[in-house]
Amino acid sequence: MTDTATATPVIEGFAQQIVQQVRAQDSHGSWDRKSDYDLLEPYIVDKEARRALPIIGDPDPDTIWRLELLYNAVCLAVERATGIMVTPMMKMSHEGFGRMVLIAGRLVVVNKQLRDVHRFGFDSVEKLNAEGDKLVAGGIEMIEKFSEVANY
Repeated sequence: MTDTATATPVIEGFAQQIVQQVRAQDSHGSWDRKSDYDLLEPYIVDKEARRALPIIGDPDPDTIWRLELLYNAVCLAVERATGIMVTPMMKMSHEGFGRMVLIAGRLVVVNKQLRDVHRFGFDSVEKLNAEGDKLVAGGIEMIEKFSEVANY
């Protein structure tokens, strides 16, 4: 779907959650004039762009920040659906290998192994939405299955 006034794709679904996270971080209004698509553009790394990146490399702070915002958006979506606060926790080496867990109470609702974080990105907004929806659904499912632990 395209917004005819600006000729940029309209951002819908999970990707809109990330846009909200990015805008919430903009305390000075620097990104007010940027479209939602422009804010999401760093998350889109097509195969050609990914091939141009080195196989081994250290993630830069902006890439780590984008990764954190993605999982913050997952936490917020799960929290909205379940009413239970979800917190992200990430441990990563300087080489871009590590783990991201999302925790509700004493329950790990999402457990994701991270690797090659310097190449983090999605082929398209649709793939971003699909991955985000999958993570959110998994988190909701875990909370529903083990609600006693999540409410502890």
